[in-house]
Amino acid sequence: MLLPNLVIAPSQSRGRGVFTTKNIPANTVIEISPIIELSPKERKQIEGTKLFHYIFEWGKSKRKAAVALGYVSMYNHSFQPNCEYEMDYESGNMTVRTIKPVRKGEELCFSYNGDPNDQSPLWFKTV
Repeated sequence: MLLPNLVIAPSQSRGRGVFTTKNIPANTVIEISPIIELSPKERKQIEGTKLFHYIFEWGKSKRKAAVALGYVSMYNHSFQPNCEYEMDYESGNMTVRTIKPVRKGEELCFSYNGDPNDQSPLWFKTV
């Protein structure tokens, strides 16, 4: 499930990102996407490629990885996110939900730390 008003567009100094063409209220599910689960061995192989920046730690031990389908891997990071994601290990899905109202034309971002309140430094330099 992907809201039809979500689009991929250029993001200022961050490549591409996910934007909305309509206002979205807080607490709206905007995407539910299946994932492709990678074993710890497969994750290690991906970590040496460009795909490393687009995978998610997966599973309770976080040793596996997930390649999220849909737009999930295209959302940029923010320490002041307007969305959050939830991982459902049993169903193999990721859900993205707004945590505050988002205006038409605004970029949708979540915290790569997994918790909107987690301000811990990331593994790469942020803008």
